[in-house]
Amino acid sequence: MPDNIFSINHASFIVADVVASLVFYCDVLGLQTIERPDLGFPGAWIRIGQGAEQIHLLELSNPDPISGRPQHGGRDRHIALNAIAIEPIQEALKKAGVIYTMSLSGRRALFCRDPDENTIEIIERA
Repeated sequence: MPDNIFSINHASFIVADVVASLVFYCDVLGLQTIERPDLGFPGAWIRIGQGAEQIHLLELSNPDPISGRPQHGGRDRHIALNAIAIEPIQEALKKAGVIYTMSLSGRRALFCRDPDENTIEIIERA
């Protein structure tokens, strides 16, 4: 059964303000929202690329601290997204005032945080 699980369906992040988070995920990173059922609390679903993978934003009380996290996102829990080119993402992050760090391994990858300190790794996969 080792080949039975073959991809990620979605990752969920708890956010304090879904509207502010959508600015980051949609306006800065360029992702798009998709339809979300009414779950009884605010949130949004975001599609990654043209596939079925998604990020779910849940506007709920956060049981985890958002301060005191490692300075470099690669040493914190995170999701990793593949990108065709990393330079346009670097430019968008700089323009939005979002701090990021490059991968310490030397790979063409960067780490940034959303408004709720959730870490996103973006890896260039040409």
